[in-house]
Amino acid sequence: MALVYQPVMQLSGILVSLLGWVLSCLTTYLPQWKNLNLELNELEIWTMGLWQACVVQEEGGMQCKDFDSFLALPPELRISRILMFFSNGSGLLGLLLSGFGLDCMKIGERQQEQKKRLLLFGGMLFWISGITAIVPVSWVAHSTVQEFWDENIPDIVPRWDFGEALFVGWLAGFCLILGGSLLNCTICSTDVHSSSVRYAVAEQQDQCQRLETETSPKV
Repeated sequence: MALVYQPVMQLSGILVSLLGWVLSCLTTYLPQWKNLNLELNELEIWTMGLWQACVVQEEGGMQCKDFDSFLALPPELRISRILMFFSNGSGLLGLLLSGFGLDCMKIGERQQEQKKRLLLFGGMLFWISGITAIVPVSWVAHSTVQEFWDENIPDIVPRWDFGEALFVGWLAGFCLILGGSLLNCTICSTDVHSSSVRYAVAEQQDQCQRLETETSPKV
């Protein structure tokens, strides 16, 4: 039964991880990390991402301006850029390694141990990618909450709020971690199944030897 569900779990892990990687790349370039509604002008919504700030007007128009300098950004946005790039890169590498380690792949059918190692490394890379996607999103969310409830800022000053990209980033990290966990679970189930098979074969051989000894004529 474990051998039947193993390819299904592997494909599920790859698909969930692929979804998480796509969402992670989308989070990196979305400009909606922070939203700002101006009470004086409710027809405009300001948004801020890792690369640019945009203003969305009620008529449907959207104007964006790229940040001039990397060093001029707040610390959370600078570190978030680096971490999101690392998350996207490790996720892509995990997809490549895990793809070659799948049982449905005909490449390397006789090298099952190598395929297990590829799946293991791919699952670990998905974990790393998911964690490095959750950390910058959570950091920006934490700094946004601190600024929103800062008593030193006058009440008339507009406050930034959570943007849609933060929720997409959290979902991406969860999918990457879940996909890596599914892949590693298939490796564990394979090891348990193979060890039980070896134990059953060894026990059957012992029984056969005992039967031969009992049935053999005594001199």
